[in-house]
Amino acid sequence: MGTDQTAAAGIVSRIMTHAPEPRRHEDTRRSRRRILLSKTIVVFFVSLHLFVVPSASVPSAQEAGKTVADGVYTDAQAARGATAYEASCAGCHRADLGGGTGPALRDRRFAEQYANRDLKTLFTKIATTMPRATPGSLGDATYLDIVAHLLRENGFPAGGKELAGDGLDGVRVLPGRPKPRPAVGDFSYVEVVGCLTSDAQHTWRLTRASTPVSAAVSTSATPAHAIDAPLGTETYRLLDAMAYAPETHKGQKMYVRGLLIKLPDEQRLTISAIETVSMTCTE
Repeated sequence: MGTDQTAAAGIVSRIMTHAPEPRRHEDTRRSRRRILLSKTIVVFFVSLHLFVVPSASVPSAQEAGKTVADGVYTDAQAARGATAYEASCAGCHRADLGGGTGPALRDRRFAEQYANRDLKTLFTKIATTMPRATPGSLGDATYLDIVAHLLRENGFPAGGKELAGDGLDGVRVLPGRPKPRPAVGDFSYVEVVGCLTSDAQHTWRLTRASTPVSAAVSTSATPAHAIDAPLGTETYRLLDAMAYAPETHKGQKMYVRGLLIKLPDEQRLTISAIETVSMTCTE
């Protein structure tokens, strides 16, 4: 090969060495970049979907676990229910829900029957079986009011919205909570237990008596807790005791309910109910 040919071959060799890659190789790289970008976008949106869920599909904590402690009735509704209960239910269940010829609607009995059940269970029971002589006769609105009254008397707070028929499902009933009794003061309606005694002037008193506690007005019978209530150190002069034939109960442990009158030198009780708790006045 001549000198000129050798030089030309070298030039061609350098050109081939530094020549760009074929076009198909460039297209391949571009395709790979597009695929990688697409995968990145897909992964991003999948991750976004996992962490961002439409609000309509996630119930609030209250909706998911609502109970009668969440204020499911109003005070006005419970007040209407108290009036309806007094007229149609208290005769069997007593004004204080303590139970008479009908079962108690508070405390342990209430918990045994309705705790951890749906509020609709309580409503349905009342609406289909009460009053005993004319079940179902009061109408749904009145039965809802009575349920509100029962919830309030079992210690559950009121809220800002009335209890409605379509709001019964999913509301869980809890065991009743002790309802705080009003503070006792002058002219409070109270209940006590003590020993019935009299003096030479035939003044009848309740001695060794318990501390007075607020009582439900119009309660018709001795509450169960009075039977085992301990005696105390209080003394009350009983007004109008002669109307109740006190001689036949002298020396007995008595339950008395009435208005408390506090005077500087003694405490007095009017009598709206007086009943024997025990034939003897010993602990």
